[in-house]
Amino acid sequence: MKATHSLVSSQGLFRVHTAYYASPAPQGTIILVNGSLATTASFAQTVRYLQPCFNVVCFDEPYAGQSKPHNDHSQPVTKEQEARILLDLIDHFEADHLLSFSWGGASTLLALAQRPRAIRKAVIMAFSPVINPAMRDYLETGVQRLIACDRTGVADLINETIGQHLPSLYKRYNFRHISSLDDHEYLQMAFHVNQVLKQDTSCYMSNAERIDVPVLFINGDKDIYTTPDDAHGFGRYIERSRFATVRGAGHFLDLESKATWQQSRDEIMSFLRLAPTRSSQPRFSLLSGDEPLFDIGRAGAPG
Repeated sequence: MKATHSLVSSQGLFRVHTAYYASPAPQGTIILVNGSLATTASFAQTVRYLQPCFNVVCFDEPYAGQSKPHNDHSQPVTKEQEARILLDLIDHFEADHLLSFSWGGASTLLALAQRPRAIRKAVIMAFSPVINPAMRDYLETGVQRLIACDRTGVADLINETIGQHLPSLYKRYNFRHISSLDDHEYLQMAFHVNQVLKQDTSCYMSNAERIDVPVLFINGDKDIYTTPDDAHGFGRYIERSRFATVRGAGHFLDLESKATWQQSRDEIMSFLRLAPTRSSQPRFSLLSGDEPLFDIGRAGAPG
């Protein structure tokens, strides 16, 4: 899987690093939206089964990954700005599908509420319209450690809570990655968490009724933070919502085991009306170098 890398300008404020994976037989173009603070590496397993059928676009938010050197970090990026970045990427790449993970669902829903004309379907993984007691406790503890830039504390918290079902090897590399982030990345996540704790979920659900395309919500049955039952609350807002539950999966869904990866893949491909290809087999190993297949953004999403 070789990608073409480029920088895309947005709002006259940001330069966003993108990785474009061209499909040999594209049936469309799909943009993958990371959780908070994630990098393009987060969707390595997902790209593997989507690329045979889609041109796939991954990107780093302005405060993370390969976008960091090209942006100013004196002010946090708002969810509204992240939604605008996504809309600009949709236009730039002429994308017709979206897929988000965890906290990336917030900006995805905000963007979908603007009714981008090209988008035909969207998939929202590990997200919920409810801040339940388990999630609230996690967020309240997390925001204190984030504001203090308590690197070890943040890494331990994520691995012990929403990351509890990850394989031990992933937890070790996740710890190393999370505990080595820049100060502005912790403060960026603290900004988002504070926003959700103060406004509950109204900051990204206020216009959800405007969403007029089919949206599939996928959650793990062992995820006590964004539960399948809570996710069904989206049905009150989004008329064309659909729901799937991955058996044996926690918050990280496709990263926790081969079985949960296969279930996630099959649910997504069925929703997109595409058949899984023989080449789309999971490889549960780390990428070259020290970067994990997941990071704080795949874990640290309030919902």
